[in-house]
Amino acid sequence: MLAFMIRRIIQSIIVMFVVALISFLLFRFVGDPVNQMVGIETTPEQREALRDKLGLNDPVIMQFFGFIKGAAQFDFGVSYQFKRPVAQMIAERAPATLELSLMSAIFALLVGIPMGVYTGLKRNSILSKFFLTVSLVGISLPTFLIGILLIYIFAVQLQVLPSFGRGEVVDIGFWSTGLLTVSGLKALILPSITLGLFQMTLIMRLVRAEMLEVMRTDYIKFARARGLSRTAINFGHALKNTLVPVITITGLQLGSVIAFAIITETVFSWPGMGLLFLHSVQNVDIPIMAAYLMLIGFLFVMINLIVDLLYVAVDPRIRVSGVSQ
Repeated sequence: MLAFMIRRIIQSIIVMFVVALISFLLFRFVGDPVNQMVGIETTPEQREALRDKLGLNDPVIMQFFGFIKGAAQFDFGVSYQFKRPVAQMIAERAPATLELSLMSAIFALLVGIPMGVYTGLKRNSILSKFFLTVSLVGISLPTFLIGILLIYIFAVQLQVLPSFGRGEVVDIGFWSTGLLTVSGLKALILPSITLGLFQMTLIMRLVRAEMLEVMRTDYIKFARARGLSRTAINFGHALKNTLVPVITITGLQLGSVIAFAIITETVFSWPGMGLLFLHSVQNVDIPIMAAYLMLIGFLFVMINLIVDLLYVAVDPRIRVSGVSQ
């Protein structure tokens, strides 16, 4: 296990280096940030002095290694547009995005797994067909349209939930949370459902397919012949053996939820990292764009490492040597 973890950490470092190179090259040559920071009355000499101050005239290789050194210390420089340290701005916005992503993932798991188990065991029932219809809607409709529909129904027509913002938050040290206030919990409901609906339908269909496959295996028939209860067979044997692919998809989707929360945060004006990244793209704020991509890459790498370790914990038949290949 230790050798496996060391190999995974080395691989993660290599991946992060590649992500850093891509983010640097991708955003370093997207527009001229100086044009976003100065007015039309600025002289060419002042523009050139500003480029020197920002290090934009340094050789590309020096800029890249300076970027790597700063990123390793969680120092991404100063925002061109807001004139504030990027790390500080991300730290202020991260709780909102991570809280939204966590609630979306919990919603997807708590709803998707039971629906998948039920539709796998009772595939011909009316309720099962209804669940499958709902899953088609969740997969087919784009995220922004789902968010707009939820806002129209619950915020405009019924007026029971807020349509924008994070509600009242409480500061706990460096972390700000809305889970401890009524308005914060209400504000989380619509964006969490919007962001987690696609993941929920994906998990439901995956669990259903795995349950249908597992229920036809010989060891399930043997468990029935031994006289085990239906609950023990369905949940103690069948469901447990469907968890490996579910863990894979859930882990990868959690990273996707964090990375692609931009649309949901835009629809609901959620003050998270995604909305900050969108504003940085509009203003060609390269430090924020590069820092966001680096952070998302780091989260994906860590989630993949955790998923690989969970493989062995859930299914002892999986050899560490086999997983590491």
